[in-house]
Amino acid sequence: MSLIDKLSELKKNHQTSYLAESYEKLLREEEEVRKMLESDGSLHDMAAEELANIETQKEGIETQIKSIEDKEKEQEEFPNEVVLEVRAGAGGDEASLFAWQIAHMYERYAEVQKWNWKINYESTNEIGGYKEASFEIKGTDVYKKLRYETGVHRVQRIPGTEKNGRIHTSTASVAILPIKKKNTFVINPTDLEMEYSRSGGAGGQNVNKVETAVRLIHKPTGLDVRCTSERSQLANREKAMLILTAKIQQMKDEEEAKKYSADRKGQIGTGDRSEKIRTYNYPQDRVTDHRIKQSWSNIPSIMEGRIDKIIEALESGTVGDSDEE
Repeated sequence: MSLIDKLSELKKNHQTSYLAESYEKLLREEEEVRKMLESDGSLHDMAAEELANIETQKEGIETQIKSIEDKEKEQEEFPNEVVLEVRAGAGGDEASLFAWQIAHMYERYAEVQKWNWKINYESTNEIGGYKEASFEIKGTDVYKKLRYETGVHRVQRIPGTEKNGRIHTSTASVAILPIKKKNTFVINPTDLEMEYSRSGGAGGQNVNKVETAVRLIHKPTGLDVRCTSERSQLANREKAMLILTAKIQQMKDEEEAKKYSADRKGQIGTGDRSEKIRTYNYPQDRVTDHRIKQSWSNIPSIMEGRIDKIIEALESGTVGDSDEE
């Protein structure tokens, strides 16, 4: 599609509207010069110079618009906003503690990256571990860096309550949901079920006395989202809808990825929450990513958010068998 055919669409975008209007003005000026030339051939040299000047200005605007479109395309593929969900898996209290630690690891990493971190919803057990939790993260390259973290994380260690020194294995699942401006589907309101309740925790008197917490259930898929972070029911509902849309989009993306997984050379895994991706082995002080067959030592540092080497290795898709310090 030529730029002329896209002008009406470009004028609706606040980033390109001024450029589109300037381009239209140049088109009108170009048409006027051509008509003047048709009526008076003696003006050929002056008209040619004017047309060349207009063409140069048009090319400059075309370059600017393409740059903006390329940037928007990249932001759509790798948005700077995600929702990170963690959920305790097999292993009882130990799994819930590990789920909390995984969330803490990403929170500390977000601090290093200077990303904005916000709690959407938390469900804890008696010992302070996470049954499940949801967080909103905003910042440059957040999805590009975290997109390979979706999956099952496994921990092998001796719990503090273990008297016989036996190593226990527990799991927690992680999902990284990109928040995109454009989606390929629209949720039918009749497919939604809504529940309201009082929010717990910090947030002031309003949060605790009014039913501001929202739970949305998408009946066709069974997916549900809870949001308690905002002060009003409407704001929580809007955020829950945003997250639910992202979850359904991810589910559809997973289905597509599985269909074409054999052809997805250079990509790591399917982005499926049920795929076991990493093991944190405390007795051996080793974290292993099973997709790229690489290991790293110093678990205490990793659990404090020092996961740069892991993220970089996943981004590059490097495959290796040797441990990395």
